[in-house]
Amino acid sequence: MQNHTLSIVVPCFNEEDSLPLFYREAQKAASELKTLLGYRTEYIFVDDGSSDSTLAILRELHETDNDVHYVSFSRNFGKESALYAGLKASHGEYIATLDADLQDPPSLLPQMVQFLEEHEDYDCVATRRETRRGEPPVRSFFARLFYRIINKLSKTEIVDGARDYRCMSRKFVDAVLSLKEVNRFSKGIFSWVGFKTHWISYENIERVAGKTKWNFFSLFRYSLEGIVGFSTVPLVFASFVGMLFCLLAFVGIGFVVIRALMFGDPVAGWPSMICVILLMGGLQLFSLGILGEYLAKMYMETKERPMYVVSEAE
Repeated sequence: MQNHTLSIVVPCFNEEDSLPLFYREAQKAASELKTLLGYRTEYIFVDDGSSDSTLAILRELHETDNDVHYVSFSRNFGKESALYAGLKASHGEYIATLDADLQDPPSLLPQMVQFLEEHEDYDCVATRRETRRGEPPVRSFFARLFYRIINKLSKTEIVDGARDYRCMSRKFVDAVLSLKEVNRFSKGIFSWVGFKTHWISYENIERVAGKTKWNFFSLFRYSLEGIVGFSTVPLVFASFVGMLFCLLAFVGIGFVVIRALMFGDPVAGWPSMICVILLMGGLQLFSLGILGEYLAKMYMETKERPMYVVSEAE
């Protein structure tokens, strides 16, 4: 039997209803992992500024189980920061990240660790959803659209349906932690660092309790983080559009001058002129918006603020 450790990193935000259910299921997987491979399991829960009794439950779990550890943020810093904090606090040879709502089934953990044990050339086992059954159709449509767009714009491939549920080697995690950017998009970071990854697919699973913390607006902002963080194509697109319309403007000026010289300058065409002005103004604002997104990210990075502030940690 080996004497290795699996670290399970679990970001939590208002998960008081899910945590007891998650811990029970995770313990079953930990028991199987110990029997199968002799692995000890440690839990690292990251309380992302919850306003319910999540932190109190984590304290109770720690008191009854020495393998349960927790980090609590001073406020809500977001799941990306929680993932980073959990990875940083982990000590195991292998590290798994998954959600507390049981949409990521802990029962897969023994299979994931065993694969990495048997295939030393792999450093990560990741999961993806085969279907989006149970998800609102509008949300599914925009999710698929996002993956198509970002894979067209970015050199970093992001698998459609990829979850944050994965099991990684220490080498893989150290590479992820070496990226210190504040504006993080973990799905892109996991792909960017490279290493061989084995994918496991499973059917979409609904939350066991509580409500999702992701709405359409938050998902839209998250998708922008991914596109801006892993592609500069929007900047190229803005430059291309600007050059194209400059060329059209010069052609238009030449047309107006020639028409005035040949036929005079009757007062006509005001509707079409207003349409052109509105179009040009809209394109300029759109391009400035793209530039603003990149400048905003640069501004936040140059501040060098920490990704999170810890108020309590075991």
